Amino acid sequence: MSKADPSSFVSLDDFERYAQANLDRNALDYYRSGAQDMITVRENQRAFDRIIVRPRILRDVSKVDMSTSVQGASISSPICIAPTAMQRMAHPDGECATARAAERKNTCMVLSSWSTTSIEDVVASTTQDRQSPKWLQLYIYKDRKATQRLIERAQDSGYSAIALTVDTPYLGRRLADIRNRFRLPPHLTMANFNDQKSLVSQSKSTSVSDNASGLATYVASQIDPTLSWKHVEWVKSVARIPVLVKGVLTAEDAELAVEAGVDGIIVSNHGGRQVDTAPATIDALEEVCRAVNGRVEVYLDGGVRRGTDVFKALALGAKAVFLGRPVLWALNYNGEEGVVEMLEMINEELRLTMALTGCVNVSEIKRDHVRVLPQARL
Repeated sequence: MSKADPSSFVSLDDFERYAQANLDRNALDYYRSGAQDMITVRENQRAFDRIIVRPRILRDVSKVDMSTSVQGASISSPICIAPTAMQRMAHPDGECATARAAERKNTCMVLSSWSTTSIEDVVASTTQDRQSPKWLQLYIYKDRKATQRLIERAQDSGYSAIALTVDTPYLGRRLADIRNRFRLPPHLTMANFNDQKSLVSQSKSTSVSDNASGLATYVASQIDPTLSWKHVEWVKSVARIPVLVKGVLTAEDAELAVEAGVDGIIVSNHGGRQVDTAPATIDALEEVCRAVNGRVEVYLDGGVRRGTDVFKALALGAKAVFLGRPVLWALNYNGEEGVVEMLEMINEELRLTMALTGCVNVSEIKRDHVRVLPQARL
C-alpha cells in the first residue's frame, strides 16, 4: 500500500493497514504487540461492539459543539492523544510532529517520558502563541532524583499535568518483542535522559534473561517495583501541577486514588500490554466512574477507533478519550499531516454521531444514550 491519494483513507483502520505494509518489523511489532496472547488487545476494540447507541430524533442538530475541557484547559473536542513511546521509529519528526498536530487541532497531547524527543524540544517545536495542553506521562524510577527532575523539567517547560503510570512495576510479557529482541535503532535514544537510562538495548551484561527484550531489561533495571500509593502521594508533594494516575481498572483502586489526592484517573490497561485477559477499558469505565462519583475527572484510553466509540465512552462517564496506536499509524503515514488527517476523521465521525443521536454538545451525551449488551460467558 503506497502513500497516495488521502481520499482512499476512509477510516482509522486504513492508517493501520498502511503502517503494517510500510513500518520496519521491529517498530511495527513493538507498537502493535500486547501481552501474551493479546486477548485484551482485541477485547479493547471488541467491547465497544457490545454497546449499542440509542438515538433521539427530531431535535435541531444544525450546530454541534464538541468542545470540552481537561483539567480546566479548553480543547476543541474530547478526543486527545495518549502517550506512546519512541515515536521517531514511526517517523523522523516523531513527537514533534504529533505535538504540532495536537496544537493545530487544539487538543491535549500526553508526552511519553520514554519519548525519542526531549520534553523541551517538543515544546520548542510548537508555536508559542497557540499552545494546546500538554501533559507528561511519568514512571517512578528507582532513582528518585531522576524522577523529580522529569517533573521539574515538565513544569518549567509549560506542561500542565503529570500522568503517572501505575500499572508497570514490571513489563508485561510481550512475545513479539521477545522474539525480535526489541531494541531502539542505534540512531535513537530515550531523549529525556543523557545517561544509561536513555539506552534500550539488549546485551549479556544487562539482560534479565537471555530471551528478554531490550525494553524488559530496561524496565527491570530502572523502574521501581516497590511502587505503592505512598509514592503517588510523593509525586503529588513534588509536583506543582495536577497529578493523574494512569492504569486504574477497578472501583477499589479508583477509591484509593481519590483518597491519595489525585486530580484525575485514566482508565487504562496499557493498550493490553501488561496483564493479558485484564478487562477492556470500556468494560471497566463505568465501575470506575461510579466509585469516583464526580470527585475527579475520569478519562479512558484503549481500543477507540471510531466516533461511535468516543460517544459510548462519554455516555458511560469519561470526560475525554485518548488515542494511542492510531496516532502512530497516522504518523508513519504522513507525519504531522497524517496525524491531523486522522484526528479530523474521527472528530467528524463523533460530530455526525452526536447529530444523529440528537446531542448538540458533549454535556448532552448521557447514560441513557447507550445500552450495554450482556457479555457471552466464556
